[in-house]
Amino acid sequence: MEHRLIKHGFILIFLALITGFVIPAAEAPRLALSAHTIALMSGILLLAIAGIWHRLVLSERQLKVTYWGWIYSSYANWFAILFGAITGAGRMTPLAANGMTGTDFSELVVAFLLVSLSLAALVSASLSIWGVARKS
Repeated sequence: MEHRLIKHGFILIFLALITGFVIPAAEAPRLALSAHTIALMSGILLLAIAGIWHRLVLSERQLKVTYWGWIYSSYANWFAILFGAITGAGRMTPLAANGMTGTDFSELVVAFLLVSLSLAALVSASLSIWGVARKS
């Protein structure tokens, strides 16, 4: 799984670079800048996780849950904020959106993604902490 984490880390860094071109054209440019930063940070996080993956003492199932939680939360975070930047959906991110709000549908999409990715990240972070803290 380390190789796949590295691959996804670099894909997110690439997406961050592409997202940089969207910033001036976005409905909410500060949200687009946030999406750019989130993709960079998420890519670097996945690269760091790949570096310690072999140290996680978890069952095969726990490793899969941890892996997919990190992958989902990384891509969903980038996409949710970029989608909000393009559609102006900023109810969940009022500071970065500068008070903008989008349609009910776009706000629902962003809210669902942000809540679900937060739960996935919490599960993955908890399992990662537990996996590193356990003795093999």
